[in-house]
Amino acid sequence: MEYRKLGRTDLEVSVLGYGASPLGNEFEEIDVLEGERAVHMAVDLGVNFFDTSPYYGRTLSEERLGRALGTRRKDIVLATKCGRYDIDKFDFSADRVRSSINESLRRLRTDYVDIYQMHDIEFVDREQVLDEALPVARELQRAGKCRYVGITGLPLGILRDVADRAEVDSILSYARYNLMADDLDTELRPFCAEKGIGLINASPLHLRILTERGAPPWHLASEEVKRVGEQMALLCRDRGVDISEVALKFCYDYPHTASVLVGMSKSRHVAQNLNTLTFERPEGLLEQIRELVEPVRNQVWPTGLPENQDPQ
Repeated sequence: MEYRKLGRTDLEVSVLGYGASPLGNEFEEIDVLEGERAVHMAVDLGVNFFDTSPYYGRTLSEERLGRALGTRRKDIVLATKCGRYDIDKFDFSADRVRSSINESLRRLRTDYVDIYQMHDIEFVDREQVLDEALPVARELQRAGKCRYVGITGLPLGILRDVADRAEVDSILSYARYNLMADDLDTELRPFCAEKGIGLINASPLHLRILTERGAPPWHLASEEVKRVGEQMALLCRDRGVDISEVALKFCYDYPHTASVLVGMSKSRHVAQNLNTLTFERPEGLLEQIRELVEPVRNQVWPTGLPENQDPQ
């Protein structure tokens, strides 16, 4: 396992991170005991970065992760979030940020989290994030309830603006650096390098588009993007490999993110994702993929308040 420093923090995180949203039945009902086995296997094999949120499973992911970790909590870097609690339920007020961490700590069975993140900040007035949420998060840091503070979201512009106007230790962005979108590299990476902010990459499979099964029914991408995803999967199949292996390895190889978060709830997911660390793609495949993707590269779906979305 490779470990990378998260910005200017003292955290060393595994390049493969454990995305714990599936533990909360976010995508399907899971076998709880198998979920615990997956967590134990990941820790045993060197995965030390775990990311969750009260939003995932509406607190179920935190509860199950806390139970699964048990005494292994001390062996890992643990991140959770606040501010988002349901599909359309957001609260970044000072009081809610303050109470949310106490609720998360109880569910996670720990005295502190390593990173406390403002979850999907594009859905609210950014001034509230700046004036209430982040100052309270720093207050909680001084109280020893979190070690570092981060922000998360899909649009890159608001992440950069908020991080420029307030001190943050990490930025988690999803679906902005993978085989279909790479504008994180130009829009956020240089800024984060200058500021010493750690970058975390989530959704390396573009919310399941880059899988054999393809986009789930709820996916917000355009039909053209989904169609290109299907063409990419077919191309990889013809070359004797799985599109998800190619996609994951592409993200692991990018040196400017500290960790790549991959959702896992089964032991076989852990094994597959670890095996991909040493995957070798067929010669010339990446060039073929880039040619397919070019017409839709960096096309993402609108999310959050209109004023917080990136220009298209």
